[in-house]
Amino acid sequence: MESLYAITTGVLSACGLYLTLRGRTFPVVVGLTLLSYAVNLFLFSMGGLTTDGAVVVNGDGDYADPLPQALVLTAIVIGFAMTAFAVILAMRARGDMGNDHVDGRKHEDREESRR
Repeated sequence: MESLYAITTGVLSACGLYLTLRGRTFPVVVGLTLLSYAVNLFLFSMGGLTTDGAVVVNGDGDYADPLPQALVLTAIVIGFAMTAFAVILAMRARGDMGNDHVDGRKHEDREESRR
């Protein structure tokens, strides 16, 4: 189970980093979202993966740690707010500049600057 979490976290991180480095705003927003999912999986796995863990009531036996669950819940809320802010920022940049490139320049302008 731990290897599945590690592989999934690694794949989400790699895909998120690749999409974040793209030149358009939509892949950047999707990449940031994938990176936040990878962080959520990482935080959740830090608590230790237990099966059939009891709720912490009297402190006896094997129980599930509630701290990583609370951290993941907080990270989900922060990730949703960050994604909403990035989408609104991308829409505003598209409206002001007329294109959706991250650097704000059009394709023709980039071709002229390379010559």
